[in-house]
Amino acid sequence: MLRLFHFNKLSILPSKASNFLPQTPISISKTIYNRSQMGSFSTSSSSKLLFRQLFEKESSTYTYLLADSSHPHKPALLIDPVDKTVDRDLSLIKELGLKLVYAMNTHVHADHVTGTGLIKSKVSDVKSVISKASSAKADLYVEQGDKIWFGDLFLEVRATPGHTLGCITYVTGDASDQPQPRLAFTGDALLIRGCGRTDFQGGSSEQLYKSVHSQIFTLPEDTLLYPAHDYKGFSVSTVGEELQYNPRLTKDEETFKNIMANLNLSYPKMIDVAVPANLVCGIQSKES
Repeated sequence: MLRLFHFNKLSILPSKASNFLPQTPISISKTIYNRSQMGSFSTSSSSKLLFRQLFEKESSTYTYLLADSSHPHKPALLIDPVDKTVDRDLSLIKELGLKLVYAMNTHVHADHVTGTGLIKSKVSDVKSVISKASSAKADLYVEQGDKIWFGDLFLEVRATPGHTLGCITYVTGDASDQPQPRLAFTGDALLIRGCGRTDFQGGSSEQLYKSVHSQIFTLPEDTLLYPAHDYKGFSVSTVGEELQYNPRLTKDEETFKNIMANLNLSYPKMIDVAVPANLVCGIQSKES
């Protein structure tokens, strides 16, 4: 059963506020996060999505800004913010006249520290979001089937574990008044012409293969794919392209598992710093 949380104002906690203490993680199963959005990048006549793809060059990380520009409050969210580029991102949000309501992660990153904590220290009422399966701290926990509303637009949560246990993909809504073509923010589960490694943080090549094929490759072929990283200069792909040209995930499952078992990748240089920090999702409380 879906639980509906109402935000009377963008800066107000959901109703029954006694159940939502500051800095206390909220586990929300099958939840619709109520409407408060922003926009500017119009993908159809019925929706006005403001969309920006931002890049942090040291870790080759993409951060995504989405907002509903047609909504009077212009609510916005950030996907996979990086600590080193928080000031840049917040400056852009201010320039565009947006109200940041969510700072979201696709998974517990091993190659950079999330900017969520810094954002929460600089902007009041922002809620951090991560998957329930990640075992990380956040204000809001999401899982398969949840919807996150920002204004009159929403993101659908799809569980795509395999790179890590807690990987999720955020997909724009499947409805006539939502952006078309759809956009999918795949984290490290699916990269352009590649995928995330599966040899640490509970990774599983078998699970990743099933996740991508069941949760991403089943989307319409014109769905735009935006990964968390790119190391070759690509910025966007489509489901159709990856179904045809991805050199790993176009193979059968056994061949894919063999490929992943023989990548011989080096130990991630930031993992011993990034993972402990990201397990608290950037929220630096007195207890931590």
